[in-house]
Amino acid sequence: MFLRINKALNDRRAGIKSEEGFTLIELLVVVIIIGILAAIAIPVYLGIQNNAKDSAVKSDVSRLKTAIVAYQTDNGELPATVAVLAEDGNEKYGYTALADDPNYAEAADMPNYSAAGPSADSFCVEATSVTESVFHATSDAGVAEDGCP
Repeated sequence: MFLRINKALNDRRAGIKSEEGFTLIELLVVVIIIGILAAIAIPVYLGIQNNAKDSAVKSDVSRLKTAIVAYQTDNGELPATVAVLAEDGNEKYGYTALADDPNYAEAADMPNYSAAGPSADSFCVEATSVTESVFHATSDAGVAEDGCP
């Protein structure tokens, strides 16, 4: 330590500058580069989050459709409501209640179905994501964007 202080004093007397560190301009350039990278990365991250939420809703719609078809196969008729599929004893259909699911803004947006179509066996399952995207699946087709036809 003493040697370092002594060297600094000798360098100062000799007029040699041995200052180390970054200049203000260098620090500003680094901060600007970090800001640009953040401006690019944050919207991409938010888009990925929204895609994940929409995928979760599509999965819920698909699971509900599968549960309805399984119930219909066992009982010979469509369930009266989605709640029938979540009742005790109906766990075998693979659908559980989605209480307080963060992928839905309101309970009304959660997957629900209605009997609709050309025959008594036709139905449509519909759900709305927190991103305001609406997805549906019919008894004849898989999950698609937009509401029930």
